[in-house]
Amino acid sequence: MSYEFTVRTKADLIRAVETFGIVPYFSNSIPGFSLEEHCPPQILFSDSGDDTWEWKGAVIRETGCAYGKFFEKKCAYVRRDLFLDLANYRRDGYDFDARYDDGLARAQDKQLYDLIEEQAPVLSKVLRQSGGYAYSGHWQKTEGKKGFDPSITRLQEQCYVIVSDFVYTLDKKGNRRGWGVAQYSTPEKFMGDFFSEQVYQRSPEESYARLLEHLRRCFPGAEDRQLKRFLG
Repeated sequence: MSYEFTVRTKADLIRAVETFGIVPYFSNSIPGFSLEEHCPPQILFSDSGDDTWEWKGAVIRETGCAYGKFFEKKCAYVRRDLFLDLANYRRDGYDFDARYDDGLARAQDKQLYDLIEEQAPVLSKVLRQSGGYAYSGHWQKTEGKKGFDPSITRLQEQCYVIVSDFVYTLDKKGNRRGWGVAQYSTPEKFMGDFFSEQVYQRSPEESYARLLEHLRRCFPGAEDRQLKRFLG
């Protein structure tokens, strides 16, 4: 299986996710392993809104894949079957409560995870508000706790939290306004029994080996050190 494709339409992107299983959004430590490197610049971002950035929510909904900052603190699409192995490996066999009880998770991550687990699916701006987090952006500035971004990134890297959709605000005429706002969930809630009943069926070591072998098939010319670095 050679990691070769070109994305010009939403259907192309869906096909790439379903065919190759892992599609990082931006370039990373493995040359050629990103959506950014497999589509024309005008398709990556455009003024028309018909581009890969605007297709993210639809791709998640139509494929049921996981999306989040899983690799090198950058976002990627991961097909459901491969996400089972990624989550098992990254979680090292722990559900989040067990990880926290064993002193392997930070208190601030536990607080945020509990908010997401309770409210999922939940918009990022709602999470910030309900958790009392500070925010500074082009549309709003609030005072509050710091640390939202590092915590939400760690929870995604450990595969306890994913982005389940992107939601748009509408103007008075019903037209979408601005960029979509990330909606967060847990894989257990987003994928249901498919995830919950299978995620811990293998050992973390076996899941890692399966992921590494998948990357070897995609990039037969890459060195193992590159692939292992990417997997983390």
